[in-house]
Amino acid sequence: MKPYHDYKRNVLFRAILLFIIVFVTGCSSTKYIADYQSIVKRVEIDSIPKAFAEEAENYIQKDIRPTAKLGINVLIYNMFNTKDGKYKTSNIKPLGTPPPILDSTLVEISRSQIEKYLMSKGYFNAKVQSEIKVQNQRAEVFFKADTGSMFTINKIIYEIPDEKIKEMYLSGKADFSHLKEGKRYDDDSLGYERDQIYQVMKQKGYYDFARPYIKFLVDSNLNASKANVTLIIDNPIDKPRHLQYKLGETNIIIAPNSDGFPDSIKMNDRVYKNVRFTDLSGKFRRNPITRYNFLHPGEQYNIANENVTYDRMYELNVFKNVKIDYNKPKDSTNIVNPVVQLIPQKMMSNRVEGEVPFNAGTVGFTLSNTYTNNNLFKGAEKFEFQIKGGLQARLGQGQSFINEIYQRDFSVSTNLTVPRLMIPFARSKPGRGGMPHTIFSASYVYALQKDFFKRKVVLTSVAYEFRETRSKFHTVTPLNFEYRFGGLLFDKTDTSNVNYPLISNNFVSLILLERKNVTFGIKYSYSLNAEKLAADNNFIYLKGDLDLAGNALQGITKILKTRVDSTGASTIFGVPFNQYVRPEIDIRWYKGLGGDKQFVARINAGVAYAYGNSRENGVPFEKLFYAGGSGGVRAWQARTLGPGNYNRSLALETEYLRRVLYGFDQTGELHIEANLEYRYKLLNKFFGAKLKGAIFLDAGNIWNVSSGAYNTRFDVKSLGNQIALGAGTGFRYDVQYFVFRFDVGLKLKDPQFASSDQWVIGKFFNGGRAFKDAYEAAYAPDRYRFVQYNFGIGMPF
Repeated sequence: MKPYHDYKRNVLFRAILLFIIVFVTGCSSTKYIADYQSIVKRVEIDSIPKAFAEEAENYIQKDIRPTAKLGINVLIYNMFNTKDGKYKTSNIKPLGTPPPILDSTLVEISRSQIEKYLMSKGYFNAKVQSEIKVQNQRAEVFFKADTGSMFTINKIIYEIPDEKIKEMYLSGKADFSHLKEGKRYDDDSLGYERDQIYQVMKQKGYYDFARPYIKFLVDSNLNASKANVTLIIDNPIDKPRHLQYKLGETNIIIAPNSDGFPDSIKMNDRVYKNVRFTDLSGKFRRNPITRYNFLHPGEQYNIANENVTYDRMYELNVFKNVKIDYNKPKDSTNIVNPVVQLIPQKMMSNRVEGEVPFNAGTVGFTLSNTYTNNNLFKGAEKFEFQIKGGLQARLGQGQSFINEIYQRDFSVSTNLTVPRLMIPFARSKPGRGGMPHTIFSASYVYALQKDFFKRKVVLTSVAYEFRETRSKFHTVTPLNFEYRFGGLLFDKTDTSNVNYPLISNNFVSLILLERKNVTFGIKYSYSLNAEKLAADNNFIYLKGDLDLAGNALQGITKILKTRVDSTGASTIFGVPFNQYVRPEIDIRWYKGLGGDKQFVARINAGVAYAYGNSRENGVPFEKLFYAGGSGGVRAWQARTLGPGNYNRSLALETEYLRRVLYGFDQTGELHIEANLEYRYKLLNKFFGAKLKGAIFLDAGNIWNVSSGAYNTRFDVKSLGNQIALGAGTGFRYDVQYFVFRFDVGLKLKDPQFASSDQWVIGKFFNGGRAFKDAYEAAYAPDRYRFVQYNFGIGMPF
């Protein structure tokens, strides 16, 4: 009989060979076309300046772009849209992309578009020629450009009869203009100039101003490849100059319901501070809505204030449609009255959600019900009440699902979000950067770990969210209160059961789980460029969090000289309190590579350090870090990696211990993770959405800082020996509003083993079955998995 690894290698070879045959056959599109047709296999553009070469390729019509650039898209299309050796002409499935069939008309359109593009970039005398070569129904298309001389701007002439506008433009153009003498002529610079002039005029009170007033004349009939550009800003036909407008009475009107406005509207008779607020629905208070109207009577018209008003009204999350118009009073020539029309959306909803968290080795489910009211006190206050429960069980242990349930969770939570900063003894003004919020939260959480402990936590907090700018977001939590109580499900002093002393003697500090304790502190969070996370361009993302607790209570207990418990910790109302600091940072570099391709590099690190009143007992268990999971080192299931060189078989002497402590013994006070990921598009049309792929490399671990048995303590000298490495690939099914994600991670280096045995990737390809059998015998009920599957919604980072 052949050895197992030889058999595995033979099967793998046959699978790869079959895949190659299917792939080549699927991509061989020539057998499906008519005899007079050809497939475009190659397109080249020659003699174009390097700075414009990539953009010029975009002017090649998509239907004749070569198969090599479409890859698996054509393979999928051929598999689903061919019949009887021909392409279907009806009932075509929207899967993949059809092959590029040669069309001389599209070649000519492409040639003309490339030529026009070069002319728009200052090559006024550019000529582009095309050539087609066909052999065995395979076509090659060549475009060759003769760009001629590059034209620069010789002189800019201004024809602006309105002297006020001319002075306004010339005095401010240095801040935005791309149109400068001596620079290469570019149509885009002219278009940008027109848009910037329009924005400046609309921000300076010119309500009636429109883009067609702005014109450009280009004279290229000069020597030495130079062109004169004349900028014209015309006056209105019926007026000697453009008028600047001021805002008059503002009308804010709310429709009766989500169906919109009736044919006739009875306006509110009362006008307060030149604002007439008319609520036909009777569901809104005046101040919470008018607070975010930035069109103030008496001020100069400014389109920027109009845009901010649009944004804030939508961000209140109670209106499905916002429309702003202006009326001109008959008795005034330079006044416009804003009219803000608001159509409310459905205010209340109830959402039932369920999910099945599945990882290799565990399965479970959670079920939740969330009630939401977006206008609780008629001021766009969002109220949420949620009940959630779930359980988790281990797989493949030879027992029923019920008997293998090791974790049960239940929680009740409520949140009230008010769209303003409710700061005591201070009056906050609405900011232009974004909608601020004050969030009041309270929740109760119950957790049960079979044969180990039950945990109850009450949490309350008050937080402020606000934007400094569009890209800079702050969250300040000045009040964060947490009360933990519960206890162990066994008697630590019971010597009749050999397992109990083993648990209590384990390096996991059980006092973190069994004692009552209070956390009273503050939190702060800052993020940069969070709004760009869905983009494919270049940017840096930064998120920093700080959790600080116990300092205020430490001062109070010293002043009041409160009681000290048996562990030496000061108490407040007889309960010890936590004192710690927990900073965490997440830095990412996103690099767009064109199209849907993107490279991401990420470093995520944090530390939880107990001091003062918690020096002996450590930080609360919930504040510790864990490694692995769908957003970390993806080759490991969550809570199964680390800390350091921790090995469960050496630390936990019995199968009972490894079963009971599953998910709780592998936590740490410090974590460092790094990720590299390349993202790309696989299929543009896959059951109505995009299918994207990813290749990734993950590294990281967790460690203890204060103490560390079993090589779990962080040591710079041992860092290389304690880092885990995993690699893999994944798929992202992008349905526009959210992304379904499936990742497959493969362990490369596992720090739980010693020296060269850490490189488990070698065992995966040679002797993997024997290694897994030996591991299961020594680590039962744990099983070793080289490959980890992760399902999720949204991107990992």
